Amino acid sequence: MVWIVVGYLSGSWLAALSVCRLAGVGDPRQHGSFNPGFSNVLRLYGPRLAAVTLLLDALKAMPAVLGAKLMNCPVWLQGLVGLAVLLGHSFPLWHHFRGGKAVASAFGVLLILVPNVALLSAVIWALLAWRLKTAAMASLASALVAPLICAWLAPAYFMVVGGFSLLVLARHGLNIRRLRRGEEPPFRGS
Repeated sequence: MVWIVVGYLSGSWLAALSVCRLAGVGDPRQHGSFNPGFSNVLRLYGPRLAAVTLLLDALKAMPAVLGAKLMNCPVWLQGLVGLAVLLGHSFPLWHHFRGGKAVASAFGVLLILVPNVALLSAVIWALLAWRLKTAAMASLASALVAPLICAWLAPAYFMVVGGFSLLVLARHGLNIRRLRRGEEPPFRGS
């Protein structure tokens, strides 16, 4: 289906690279956690550039998923379109399959498919990130609770959200190892 291809292609645009290039700062893949995403941009360059990265990575996820949802595609197909966005962000073809961890893009996908789940997960992420001063722990926790929230608020999407969560958790393997060793870098200024 065309929405799956559109999802992958839109997901493959890494907002952090464009935002950092336009701001005249270094490529986030060369510094910090070497991840082209919101949390690394926040650690390296502060909240303004990170907020723009977050917004753009969430927004890029929306058109394909919204198209599939508006066409009344079955839930499993909407999930495949969302997964294509996340895979595009994680493994972008034109960046030699070296992408981000898909947390912000997953937020954008969830905002279209299950907005209440997205918003509650975002609140959990924000509270934990503020309290623990690390994005990885907040991302892991919100990815773990998102399917549980979904089972409560939108059970038809439980398997879809569970699949998204597994991808996000898998993309955080290095962070999990660093957390175990106490080497996960905190946010800038903390």
